[in-house]
Amino acid sequence: MKGKLLVIGFGPGSFEHITQRAREAIQESDMIIGYKTYVELIQGLLTNQQIISTGMTEEVSRAQEAVKQAEAGKTVAVISSGDAGVYGMAGLVYEVLIEKGWKKETGVELEVIPGISAINSCASLLGAPVMHDACTISLSDHLTPWELIERRIEAAAQADFVVAFYNPKSGRRTRQIVEAQRILLKYRSPDTPVGLVKSAYRDREEVVMTNLKDMLNHEIGMLTTVVVGNSSTFFYDDLMITPRGYQRKYTLNQTEQPLRPHQRLRKEAEPWALDQEETVKQTASAIEAVQNTREEKATSRALAEEALQAILGETTSAVVHQPIQSIFEVAVSPGLANKKFTPVQMTTLAEVVGEKGTMEYTPDHQIKLQIPTAQPDVIIKKLQAASFLLSPVGDVFTIKACDFCDGEKSDAIPHTEELQKRLGGMDMPKELKLGINGCGMACYGAVQEDIGIVYRKGAFDLFLGAKTVGRNAHSGQIVAEGIAADDIVEIVENIIHEYKEKGHPNERFHKFFKRVKNVYGFDYQDITPKIKVEPAPCGD
Repeated sequence: MKGKLLVIGFGPGSFEHITQRAREAIQESDMIIGYKTYVELIQGLLTNQQIISTGMTEEVSRAQEAVKQAEAGKTVAVISSGDAGVYGMAGLVYEVLIEKGWKKETGVELEVIPGISAINSCASLLGAPVMHDACTISLSDHLTPWELIERRIEAAAQADFVVAFYNPKSGRRTRQIVEAQRILLKYRSPDTPVGLVKSAYRDREEVVMTNLKDMLNHEIGMLTTVVVGNSSTFFYDDLMITPRGYQRKYTLNQTEQPLRPHQRLRKEAEPWALDQEETVKQTASAIEAVQNTREEKATSRALAEEALQAILGETTSAVVHQPIQSIFEVAVSPGLANKKFTPVQMTTLAEVVGEKGTMEYTPDHQIKLQIPTAQPDVIIKKLQAASFLLSPVGDVFTIKACDFCDGEKSDAIPHTEELQKRLGGMDMPKELKLGINGCGMACYGAVQEDIGIVYRKGAFDLFLGAKTVGRNAHSGQIVAEGIAADDIVEIVENIIHEYKEKGHPNERFHKFFKRVKNVYGFDYQDITPKIKVEPAPCGD
């Protein structure tokens, strides 16, 4: 039985602005998947649906879980505030499906249900600021390189668009809105009207009218949408108004239009209108002449002028290419047991990372590389030629083995290598680390990982559910001693597959173990230290 995906935009958050179809879709669903705050906003519409809620920046894992549950036959609602197709979940869900080879005719059914986007809801509270050409730009560089965002702001500023900034600022991201203001001030008057709307149509709604030079004097956060007017936007009676752009065609305070609709585009009525072919050509030629005197630059102005010329038929191509640079991420180590880098390996790292990449040592006995490149295969070949062990980065299975006393206590090494061969780099609901120590000293702290195995007296002890971070961190629960060496790989493999299959997105293994109470026959026991610890600000 095929399931169904309902990708729902529920608007700004108030019940009266949720469409009837969105309400019906929520009621039809077996499961609701969404960001915690969004789930809370629609709580009054929920009945007995299963809820999976996750935190900020975890959109990809939500999309993956939704597809997984729909493929298992469930009707799954993936919720977004605003419109699901505007910085929402619709695109990510499609990307996950496409990666799995989904087809409309044979795959799970998918319906995208539109909602009121922030640019619309916020504009209604400000007045009518989006009455002419406008654009939306997200200032979050979580999934988009900041250099590309900068170029888009520059192009929008030059072209005199009304601009709505989404995700302008967060606790960690503070400079982006400052940079956006700096770019806009190059092309806009400091007195350009700006509207700041926080939590539109929600309980803590705030609306502020300000201007471009003073906008940063007011509170701006993740729940704020920043609407910057164009050169003709004005304030009137505490409202922000952008003219429709037809003042050249009829006078606003006249009851009759001086020009009828079919007359407006005549050359004598509007010299700037559609039939001014010769003037347009002369203008394009002038732009081209100026450009030919400059050095070739990949600036936003050059791109915008090229696009204008293409539209006017003065160039051979009508496509503007935005050079988007991919960042290749990979973790490298000398090996599972080997902790010693060679000079050749260090030289190779310096070569492949270059001036623009980064390398960061991690607590997992690996170096994480971030390399701007469009040719990851070339990087991989160079690293493999230097005898590096390569691992993916993110929510994957990782082995943290000891050095087995520089190989002197080697009995557990074959089992370690077999586990790496079978499971290394496997996608998980949340990053999962298996600690392996080659003797009872456990000096590399295997018992402090999500899963730990310690080789002792020719057999393995198994530890599950360590809480690896936080002030109330603790070792794993010992669930078995003396597991035969021939059995350990299969047991660990089954535990990991069970977690992969039943774990919720972003659910750490110790929380999963606590929730399900039994993993592959091993019962959960609460061994959390009985001490009073003030909750951390992140809510962990």
